Amino acid sequence: MAQSSDTNQTQEQLEALNEALDSGSFVHVRKMLNNLPAPTIAHFLESSPHKARETLWHLISKENEGEVLNFLNEDLQSDILNKLSPKEVANITEGLETDDIADILQQLPDQEINEVLSTMGDQDRQRLEAVLSYPEDSAGGLLNTDAITVRRSHTLDAVLRYLRRHDEIPSMTDNLLVVSRDDLLVGLLPLRKVLVSDPGLTVSEIMITDFEAIPVSMPDNEVAQLFERMDWVSAPVVNEEGKLLGRITIDDIVDVIMEDADHSLMSMAGLDEEDDTFAPVFKTAKRRAVWLGVNLVTAFIAASVINRFAETIDQVVALAVLMTIVASMGGVAGNQTLTLVIRSMAIGQIGRTNSLWLMRRELGVGLLNGLLWAFVSALIAIFWFDDNKLAYIFAGAMVVNLIVAALSGAFLPMLLKKLKIDPALAGSVVLTTITDVVGFLSFLGLAALLY
Repeated sequence: MAQSSDTNQTQEQLEALNEALDSGSFVHVRKMLNNLPAPTIAHFLESSPHKARETLWHLISKENEGEVLNFLNEDLQSDILNKLSPKEVANITEGLETDDIADILQQLPDQEINEVLSTMGDQDRQRLEAVLSYPEDSAGGLLNTDAITVRRSHTLDAVLRYLRRHDEIPSMTDNLLVVSRDDLLVGLLPLRKVLVSDPGLTVSEIMITDFEAIPVSMPDNEVAQLFERMDWVSAPVVNEEGKLLGRITIDDIVDVIMEDADHSLMSMAGLDEEDDTFAPVFKTAKRRAVWLGVNLVTAFIAASVINRFAETIDQVVALAVLMTIVASMGGVAGNQTLTLVIRSMAIGQIGRTNSLWLMRRELGVGLLNGLLWAFVSALIAIFWFDDNKLAYIFAGAMVVNLIVAALSGAFLPMLLKKLKIDPALAGSVVLTTITDVVGFLSFLGLAALLY
């Protein structure tokens, strides 16, 4: 209920901003914009037509630009960054967390990244270079270097005095990280224990030594699975030698989960999760044209199968009416399995130990559904066309295609992943081609034999 109220309020604010913008009341728009949180301003920018964005961006106060930029989608970030000089990029990202700055800079060409880094101070540059040296979709690409470290020989009283010397501690700090003189991570010191324990105790007496550190090379989706399973707020990141590099916090993991969900949803339509809803016509058309071309090729493959049985269709016109039903049922059944398997792979539920069982399960599901709907389809064909032979053909093709669809939906994502092809992007197109070809081939092939 509260979420619905927030959505309505945001929509009302957006309408008020658009009305003020249309009326040319830029002073009013500036005041409205800069009184809003950075995520809301970013939402307004993403929800505005392309021409209005440039005006809105220039109305955002300089101190808010970095935070707003951080919350924009990659497509819009790239558009804005391309219009800024390296010095301007360095200025507006100043004060952001290291991992957030790295995410923003990765929208730029390598040469421009180096130019931006050259304008920064030594400490900031070294931190950013460390994060940028890791792949964006790895734990190293998510880590932040703002962790507070202590030694195990320190007393809790010394730790508390050390903390009070800070103006504030980094957000989402639930543990202090205990390191050796060589920066090897040796334990975690929960803040909840520091606040209630005897100040005379040493760190080594109450620190947690049974913990799981994240390897810097771990893929970000596996990091997200760990956070979800373990209910972490933050987690330390170490290199191959066990040296502490930084930490990952839950806010970055939420971003990973959202990006993966968007990727799975958008990829099934051949779109990028960062595609801009309000991008210009030519830019949008160019991106979608590629996938439409791929689909056209697969459609011609299915059409060529139908063409092979043109004479059979000429003899029995009812075949043309019913054959699309067989292909459609296969497509739906296959996509049910495909979606389930892709989701299970994304959350790490499918591996070598259970993939064979899953294939057998889907074979059983396909057979049962095939027999059920074959019987229903046969009755409809008899009632509609009064042709028993056509009913047998219809039922037989339905069983074959539903079994093939279920097996394909389970097997394809695993095969594509092994071939290092994104199952979410390519799976639905390949599956549709298989179910169309098998559906038409089984239906028209049986018809050619019996007629």
